[in-house]
Amino acid sequence: MEKPISILATLIVLLLYASDCLAAPSSRNSLFATFLNCLKTHTNQPNQVPNIVYSQTNASYDSVLKASARNARFSNPSTPKPLLIITPLNENHVQNSVLCAKSIGVQLKIRSGGHDFEGISYVSQAPFIILDMFHFQNVSVDVQNEIAVIEAGATLGQVYYRIYEKSSVHGFPAGVCPTVGVGGHLSGGGYGNMIRKHGLSVDHVIDAKIVDVNGRILDREAMGDDLFWAIRGGGGASFGVILSYTVRLVPVPETVTVFQVDKTLEQNATDLVFQWQQVAPHTDERLFMRLVMQPVAKRTMRASVMALFLGGADEVVTLLEKEFPLLGLKKETCHEMRWIDSVLWWANYNDGSTLKALLDRSHYRVHYNKKKSDYIQTPISKAGFNLIWKKMIELGRVVLIFNPYGGRMNEVPYDATPFPHRAGNLYKVQYSVTWEEGGDGADKKFIGEIRMMYNYMTPFVSKNPRSAYFNYRDLDIGVKMHGKDSYQDGVVYGSKYFNRNFERLVKVKSAIDPQNFFWNEQSIPSLGSNKLFL
Repeated sequence: MEKPISILATLIVLLLYASDCLAAPSSRNSLFATFLNCLKTHTNQPNQVPNIVYSQTNASYDSVLKASARNARFSNPSTPKPLLIITPLNENHVQNSVLCAKSIGVQLKIRSGGHDFEGISYVSQAPFIILDMFHFQNVSVDVQNEIAVIEAGATLGQVYYRIYEKSSVHGFPAGVCPTVGVGGHLSGGGYGNMIRKHGLSVDHVIDAKIVDVNGRILDREAMGDDLFWAIRGGGGASFGVILSYTVRLVPVPETVTVFQVDKTLEQNATDLVFQWQQVAPHTDERLFMRLVMQPVAKRTMRASVMALFLGGADEVVTLLEKEFPLLGLKKETCHEMRWIDSVLWWANYNDGSTLKALLDRSHYRVHYNKKKSDYIQTPISKAGFNLIWKKMIELGRVVLIFNPYGGRMNEVPYDATPFPHRAGNLYKVQYSVTWEEGGDGADKKFIGEIRMMYNYMTPFVSKNPRSAYFNYRDLDIGVKMHGKDSYQDGVVYGSKYFNRNFERLVKVKSAIDPQNFFWNEQSIPSLGSNKLFL
C-alpha cells in the first residue's frame, strides 16, 4: 500500500531548509536517521544502507557531491546543497529511495553524469536530496545481436570503450564528450558526430527500465508505448528514474577520417562560413562538419571546421574539392584512424592519453560556463555574418558552435520521439562562454555577454517558437515560478524544447505521475495536480 505524502513532514523539511541551510545539526541528523530507517525497513539488504546515504556531516559528502558537478558556477559555498545524497548499489535501493523521498515529501534530484548546464540534477532552491546513479555503470555488449544494455550511470566514454572491446566495426551515435552520463544524454535526445548518418541516440533505443513514482520497475512492455516514447527525448527525470537503456549498435567502417581547418577573417572566414551553410547540411550523410567560431587576438574571428568522415581521406578530399572548395582541404590535413581513436580526437584528449582514458570519469576540467541554443532554418547572408562577427568581437568571449543537420535527421518524423527538431532545420547553434575565476562580478559579466549575443541573434533563428535543445538546459527561457500554475510555466520552456510534442508529453506525465513527484525547474508539468513545490 502506497503511503500518502505527509503535509506536516513536508512543512518540517521546508522550515529546516530555510533556517540556516537546515538549521541545527540535530535537525539534520534527525532527517538522516528518518530516511536511513525508511530505507532499512524496506530494503532486502539493510546492512548496505549506511554505506549509500551521505548526510552533510559525512566526511565524504563534499567529494561525492562534487564528483559529478561539471559547472563551477554551482560549486560556490552559497549554492544550496542537498539534504542527503544516495548512491544506490542496486535496483531495490532505487525503488526504496523513491518511496522514502515521497513519504517525507522532499524533492528528489536524479544525477547520472552531472553535465546538465544549469546544474538541475544537483542544485535546487527547495529542500532536496540527490539520487546519484554513479554505481550503475555496467555496459553489456552483444555484438552478435548488435545491441548493448547500458546502465544509466555509465558515461559515453565507457560505452564507446566497451563496444570497442567487442568489435572494431561497431559504434554508437552519441556525444563527443566522454564523461557525459548516459541517463541524461539519452533521455534528452542525444546527438554526436554521426547524427547525419545515424540520427539521434534515442533513435536507436529499443528498450528501457525505469522506476516509476510507485516504486515499480517497468520495461518497455510494462510501461507501454506512451511512456517509452516520452523517455526517449522528453527527459527521464520527469517520469521516473531511468535504470538502463537497451540500444542498437550501428556499423562503422574500419577506417574513418578526421580533420580540422582554421581560417581567420583575413583568410576569408566569412566566405568560408557562408559556403559551409550551403554544404554541411546537404552533403554526403557520412560527413559531419562542425563549425566553431570564436573571437581571437587582434580583434578578429577564427572559424574552425572540425569533421568526421565515415570513410577514407582520398574520398572526402575529392568530395570537398567539388562541394566546398573554399575549405581547401588537402590529404595531408586529414588523419585516418579507427573509429574508437576518433573518439579520443574529438574529445581533445591530446595529452598522450590511451583509450583507457575513456573509462576515466574524472578526465574533465571543471570551469565556469553558461550555454544557450538556437536553430537555423533559413541560411544567414554574408551581411548577416559580418554583423554577427562584429558583435562577437565587441563582446569578446562568446563562442558559437554550428552543428549541421540533414541526412538521417530529415528522414525521421518530428513526432517519432519527443525531440522535434528534424527536417526543416539546417543546423543547431550552441552559444558558449567560459571563464576561470568565479564571483558575482565575473558571473554577471559573462552571463550578460552570452545573453546579449543570444538576443542579437533573434532575426536569424527559428521563430514561433524560437526553439531550443532540451539537453542544453537554459533556465533563461523559463522555469517553474512560485505561485504560478505549473502547467502554464511549463508551456514557456516546453514549447521551445518540444514544439508540438509538448502536449503529448504533458498527457504522459499526467498519467504516470499525476501528483508531480518527479519535478524540477524545467520538468514536464502534470495536469493531475496543482501542487507546487517552489
